[in-house]
Order: sequence, then C-alpha cells, then structure tokens
Amino acid sequence: MPPHLSRRTTLKLLAAGGPLVVASEIQGRPAGRAGTLDAGQTPAAPPQPLRVPPEHDRRIKWWHDAKFGMFIHWGTYSVYGRHEWALENEAIPASEYEQLAKAFEPKRDAARDWARLARNAGQKYVVMTTKHHEGFCLFDTKTTDYCAPRQGPGRDLVREYVTALRAEGLRVGFYFSLMDWHHPDGARAAQDDAARRRLVDYTHAQIRELMTNYGKIDILWYDVSWPLDAAGWESERMNRMVFSLQPDIIVNNRNRLDGDFTTPEQRIEAATTGRAWEACMTMNGSWGYQAADDDWKTSKQIVRNLVACSRDGGNYLLNIGPRGDGSVPDESVRILESVGRWLSKNGQAIYATDPCQPRRSNYASFTRKGNTLYMHVHFWPGDRLVVSGLLVPVTSVRLLATGTPVAFRQDDLRVVFSGLPRTAPDQPVTTLAIECGAEPKQDQYHVRNLRARSPAPPSAR
Repeated sequence: MPPHLSRRTTLKLLAAGGPLVVASEIQGRPAGRAGTLDAGQTPAAPPQPLRVPPEHDRRIKWWHDAKFGMFIHWGTYSVYGRHEWALENEAIPASEYEQLAKAFEPKRDAARDWARLARNAGQKYVVMTTKHHEGFCLFDTKTTDYCAPRQGPGRDLVREYVTALRAEGLRVGFYFSLMDWHHPDGARAAQDDAARRRLVDYTHAQIRELMTNYGKIDILWYDVSWPLDAAGWESERMNRMVFSLQPDIIVNNRNRLDGDFTTPEQRIEAATTGRAWEACMTMNGSWGYQAADDDWKTSKQIVRNLVACSRDGGNYLLNIGPRGDGSVPDESVRILESVGRWLSKNGQAIYATDPCQPRRSNYASFTRKGNTLYMHVHFWPGDRLVVSGLLVPVTSVRLLATGTPVAFRQDDLRVVFSGLPRTAPDQPVTTLAIECGAEPKQDQYHVRNLRARSPAPPSAR
C-alpha cells in the first residue's frame, strides 16, 4: 500500500483503474482520463446492469433475523503477528514470507473454541477467511501446494471450522479473497489476457472446491476484486456456478456484482432503496492478529454498534483475529463474553427486529419489533427517562432484562418514565420495552412545532 494513501483510498484507486492509476497518484500526476486508450489496448466492455440473485427474499430471511455474526481473519499472517497486510505493507520477499506457512501449526481444538465463543456471544453465524490476500489456502485444494494440508498445519483447517460450527448450531460462512498476492498472475492479469485466463480458472476452481467439498454453506463473502472488474473475473459465471452448487447460499457484492447484500467496512451505513447490508468491523484496529494493537473497543461500544445496525435493518459482523496457534486474544474473549451476557437478557430487542424510525435521544438509541419500541440507554441519567415527540400512545413499559414494570405518563410532548433506579440496572446498556398502540413513530420537530403554535405567555406579549 502506498505510504501516503490509506488502504481504502488505495483499493478505490485500484478498483477504478488498476495499478496505473495508483502509480499516477503516487507520482503526483493525474491518471489517464476515462476512455483514453494506450496503443495496443482494446476498449473495455460496457458495464452490465447489476442484479440481485434469484429467490433473494427466501434465501436471506434467516440472515435478516440473525443480525449478529462473527468474522474470523486467520492465516499465515497470524504467525507473523503484524497485521494481515504485512506481506504488502512491509514488502516482504515472497520466499521469506512463504516460510510462515511452514511455521503455521495451530492447535487442533481452535475451531471448537471459536464456535463456542460465538455461540456464547449471541452470534448466529460465522464467516472465516478460507483464503486471504496472501494467497494461502486454509482448505484442501488441488490447485496449489500453498495450502494448509501440505504446509505446517498438515490438515484441512476449513473442514475443522465447518465441523465445529455445525456442532454449535451456527450458520457457516466462507470468506474468499479474489485478489491473490501469491499467484504469479495475481497482478499481471490486468494487462495480459493469457495471465487473466490462468488466474480466473484458478480462482473459479478454488471456489468450486469450497462449494462442493464441505456440505451446505450459508454465506460466500467475496473480497477485493483487484486487478479485474466483474467482466474480467467472469463474475456472472462465478455466481451461477455458486448457486448451482449451493442453491440456498447468500453472496455479498465484492465480486463487483450486486449480490444479496452490501458490505460497509469499519462504518455503519445503511444501504439505500431497501438493500440488505452488513457492517463488518474490528474490535481493535486490525483484522488479522497484530500483537501490538491495543486499541480495543469497549463492550458498550459493541452493543451500541449492534443496536445501530439492527435499528436500520442491517447486520453486524464483528471480527476476531486469532493468533497463529488459533488462540483468541484475552481482550476479544472478554468483550464478547460481556456482549453475550447482555444478549442473553436483551436479545429479543435485537434478533428478528424491524427497521426503526425513532432515534432522537441524548442518551439512548432504539430498535423495534412490531409495535414494541426498545429504548437502549447507554448513558443512564438517573431515576427518570424521557422520550419526546412520540406520535403513538404507550400502553405499558418494562425493564427488558428483568420484566420489572416501569411507571410512565404521556402528554402531547413527551413520555416520562419514572421510579427507576438512580444507577443503571443493567450493563453495559439498559433496555426498556415500550409497548405502543401502533407502530412507534417519532417526530423530532414535534416539540418545537407544537410550541410554535401555542399562545405566547402574557409576559412575552
């Protein structure tokens, strides 16, 4: 990655025009204009309309209800412990980097530990890197010897992962990087059609193996399409193959087709026009294990992120980066256990919830299921809570974790909840279940508009 460009900026440049665009940016000169061809280049095919795969609603319903999943970034970079992009960021010679595969010797119960951790955290599905950008395959493949069974692990790590998830009743997801730094054609495919043909055949063959050799797979999570576009990767053919082998699977949008859902990274951003979406985020600043990264989010921030995703109809895919031996950093475990305890008491305010319109509060956020509004108080203000501008009648209120009834009164401006403990009764967030007479709606301008229509007091006339 160029030193003065962020990873996201670099990938956007690569996606826009490949290595020549990035090279131009590095050198401080403008890249070639769109539509300008160098000698010998052929015009690119016109962009094709993107389409959501067939039977989308049927295939994705379980995922909408699940809301919360675990992401696992694990590979030979986990042995190195200096970030999953270390091969490129540190320009490590390929022959030197390949030695990590021989030193990669994970313990045999690692996947079982991850599956139990995910289940106890309240996560309903898991997505693991079967191959990250470094090109090392955690699965048994006929396409290369650069894979777990023929290197240090000496066994199929993807099979262990699938078996462990199924034992815990979790849905199975495969992450697969299209970008491959190890393949000899991984970069030159953009300029050399014979190289592109070899890379595409290699990639399709690996995806076919993943879709064929492990039983029912629930999610295929593509990543980083550099250096090719959808036409170059033959992504339409790729997806047709996937759905022919796994008719119930859902796929994301990172092979440059629409797929079933969009994937905002390290941010919570609802998709437009009702599209399904999933925010993928780290617990610190790294996806793969980076020993020195101590910038951990709190369990409160994780719960708030989960609430924000659920409120806007999205999912939250939260990452762990195991060490090379498969062990999970203690801080990740502590955070997930805290979130799991909260979900064990408050999960009905997250799972299978509906998009929620109310959102205005200085100390709380909201989710909804039918006519029930859930108020998630992250900054507990004391023995009284207030929601203003609620446009529907409230019929009852209770603390969700305990079922304890909460006294309330409602007028044209607000609902006041009273008689509450002075300190938060639940951690890291306290949730109220507010039963309403209709779908809860809030007008954030209701208070000022109502007051504007009220007669001015005599002292102001």
